[in-house]
Amino acid sequence: MTDPARLLAAMDTDAIIETLKVWVEQESPSPDADAVNAMMDLVIQEAESVGLTVSRTPGRDGYGDIVKLETQPAANGPRLLMLTHADTVHAIGTLETLPFKRDGDKLYGPGIYDMKGGAYLALQAIKTLKALGSGPAMPVTIMVMPDEEAGSPTSKDAIEAEARRAAVTLVVEPAREGGKIVTARKGAARYYLTATGKPAHSGSRHQDGASAIREIAAKTVGLEAMTDYGKGVTVNVGVIEAGTAVNVIPSRATAEIDIRIPTLELAAEIDARMQALKAEIPGVTLEIKGGLNRPPMERTAGVSALFDHAHGLAGQIGIDLETVPQTGGGSDGNFTAALGVPTLDGLGVDGAGAHTLDEHLLVSSIAPRCALLASLIETITPETVQTLDGANSEDAP
Repeated sequence: MTDPARLLAAMDTDAIIETLKVWVEQESPSPDADAVNAMMDLVIQEAESVGLTVSRTPGRDGYGDIVKLETQPAANGPRLLMLTHADTVHAIGTLETLPFKRDGDKLYGPGIYDMKGGAYLALQAIKTLKALGSGPAMPVTIMVMPDEEAGSPTSKDAIEAEARRAAVTLVVEPAREGGKIVTARKGAARYYLTATGKPAHSGSRHQDGASAIREIAAKTVGLEAMTDYGKGVTVNVGVIEAGTAVNVIPSRATAEIDIRIPTLELAAEIDARMQALKAEIPGVTLEIKGGLNRPPMERTAGVSALFDHAHGLAGQIGIDLETVPQTGGGSDGNFTAALGVPTLDGLGVDGAGAHTLDEHLLVSSIAPRCALLASLIETITPETVQTLDGANSEDAP
């Protein structure tokens, strides 16, 4: 194993910031395939300079391309999978109000924390190991997704296919609350309710109408009441679209609902309740679509063993690594964990303000977080995997 002091000394934070500036100033909102693909071009340029093999799958359904980077494409046996994404939630033009700038230890910019900072460190970790005459203990595959912020609708299958070849997954989503990593995430479900009623003049023929808005309003109250903080379930009716004119009884209304769930058992219970919804307003019909988008990432014995390994490495770098309780935000790590692959998440940069105009990373976190990634890549061996497999077997019935 490379001496941690050498790893830290090899990190050129100023050079990393220069590249991050280019990445951040290439805005890449999920729905803009051209912008995301321009960001993928920058990722590929950096990956090729590191000596990684590049595979690019054309995007579909309005999203950008999926990019796969590999250290040893043809190698058999255990693989280490790293997950990242090139898309952000910020619309084109956000740079005008959230420009790339440094203010002391804070480095600002749209998507810099979630998650262009972590995406770059994944490549930089391998680059640093090579510069020091070392390298990964196992073949590494880095998946760069174009649509993670939209729920990974076009990349989920590719992620799961790679997960089935992987022994371990490292996710470079941003760190939490002062550098903590993530060992458990809630699952995310997305439902769409459509109420169809009967239009009528709201003055002269009010009695002939059947209001779709009234139906969705009634459902909203009941759905929000399903939130149970004690069980870790949250329900949010986040988008409602309805109506054509103020003097017309609305014949159509739709609602988009986000539900976060800590376990598969609760996910099944919530889904049964959603599928059982019936219209309450006479003359209105209700259609329910959707379901579990990301399964819960539960902390198994294998995940705990992987965290213990990371904790030991972090201590040698000077990081007192901690983990947060199960977080409500989802990531592509949910998919790999659900397939039984020990997964560590939140290994990216420290900072705050994800998805806001205060988004920033902490410059002081760049070198140590990159050194931790490099140490994990260098020390997760087939023997480590056997240990994790033994821990995973403890979860089996």
